[in-house]
Amino acid sequence: MNAKTTQVKKLQEIVKKAIEDENLITNNLLNPPKELLTKGQSISDKVAKFGGSWAFIISFLVILVVWILFNTLTPVKDNFDPYPFILMNLILSCIAALQAPVIMMSQNRQEEKDRKRGENDYLVNLKAELEINALNQKIDLILEEQIQALFESQAKQLEILKKLEQKL
Repeated sequence: MNAKTTQVKKLQEIVKKAIEDENLITNNLLNPPKELLTKGQSISDKVAKFGGSWAFIISFLVILVVWILFNTLTPVKDNFDPYPFILMNLILSCIAALQAPVIMMSQNRQEEKDRKRGENDYLVNLKAELEINALNQKIDLILEEQIQALFESQAKQLEILKKLEQKL
């Protein structure tokens, strides 16, 4: 009976330690730190989202076609940017020069999100490893108890054989 209570206490200690180890990991996974965005970060995300969409591409193409058609089909005195469209080239260059760093800022933020997602994956794997370790410890305890019981039964069998031998 004493061996049983010792085993139960060992199992309880293993479970208690596993729960303590998992609590920190679970809290980190369930309650990730809130992401506080600055105004600039929020704007860069919105610009990158719109700049990488079909809506941007189609609307930009429409504006360019309208610009070119207006400046080629209207009388020369009404053209605000005659062929070779120097003003249009200047505006396109400015848009590209401003849009590229904004998209880079958004990509850097996305990279940070991916890194945090990787950390969460690591924590999930760590939690699984801790659970497996706790199960291995429990199995080891059960095997230890079974081996002890086997030795005890062999010792009893040996005693019985010795008693039989003495009687013979």
